[in-house]
Amino acid sequence: MSRPNVITLLAGGIVAAAVGVALVGNVFTPHAVTDQALLARLQPPAFLGGNPDFPLGTDRIGRDMVARLVAGLQMSLSVALAGTLIGAVFGTFVGFIAAHFRGLVEEVLMMVVDFQASLPFILIALTLLAFFGNSMVLFVILMGMFGWETYARLARGVVLSARSQPYARAVEALGAGPGRLYFRHILPNVASALIVQVTLTFPQIILLETSLSFLGLGIQPPNTSLGQILGDGRDYLSTAWWISVWPGVVIFLVTLSMSLLGDALRDRLDPMLKTRTT
Repeated sequence: MSRPNVITLLAGGIVAAAVGVALVGNVFTPHAVTDQALLARLQPPAFLGGNPDFPLGTDRIGRDMVARLVAGLQMSLSVALAGTLIGAVFGTFVGFIAAHFRGLVEEVLMMVVDFQASLPFILIALTLLAFFGNSMVLFVILMGMFGWETYARLARGVVLSARSQPYARAVEALGAGPGRLYFRHILPNVASALIVQVTLTFPQIILLETSLSFLGLGIQPPNTSLGQILGDGRDYLSTAWWISVWPGVVIFLVTLSMSLLGDALRDRLDPMLKTRTT
C-alpha cells in the first residue's frame, strides 16, 4: 500500500485543525462571539497595527473576528455534517429499495432521482426558502436534500452488483431475510463506496450553505456561519477587507482539503481504480 503524499497529509492536517477549532475553539477565543466594542469597530488585524486584543480585527459593530470565525466554523461544519448524513441515509435507503423490488418500483424511484438530478439545486433551495420561510430545521433538511440522488444511484448500482456475488446467493439460499442480507452482509461490502461519496459531498454542502447564507437566505442572526460573515463584509471590502477575507480563506482551505481527502480515499478504496493502476 502506497504512503499518503505530502498534499494529502497537509489536507488531513487542515481538516483535523478545523475540527479541533470547532470543538474547543471557544476555550481559547479572547472574547465572546456576542461581545461588542463599538469604540473598536472596524479595527484592522494586530499585525497591521490594530488593537492586540483583537488579533484578526473587528467587524462593523466591534465584534472580535476570531470569536466570529470559530462560531461560524462550528455552525458551518455542523450544518454540513447533518445535511451529509441525512442525504446519505435517505439516498442509500432509496437505492436499496430500488435494488430490492426492481420493476415498477425501481422505475418510479429512478425517475424521481433523474428529476432531482436534472434541476439546479440552488433554484430548488431558493424556491423552498422563499415559499416556506427560513428556520434552522428546514435549512438542515434542505441541506440533506442535496446530493441524495447520487447516493441512491450509487447504492442501487453496488447493491445490484453485490447481489450477483456468490456470498449473497449463499446467504439467500440459507434462508436469510432481506433485512439480514442487506444490512448484515451487503452493506459492509459496499460501505467503502458510500464513505468516499460522503467525503466528496461534505465540502459541496459547505459551499451550498455558505452561498445561501451569503445571500441572506441561510443561517440567520443571532446564529453565525462562515457564509454569513462573508456576506456581512461585502460592503467593507475597500475599507475593512479582513471581515470577508478571513472567512473566505477558511472556506477555501476546509473545502479544498476535504475534496483532496475524498480523492485520496477514493484512490485507496475504489477497486476499479486499483485494477487500472496495477
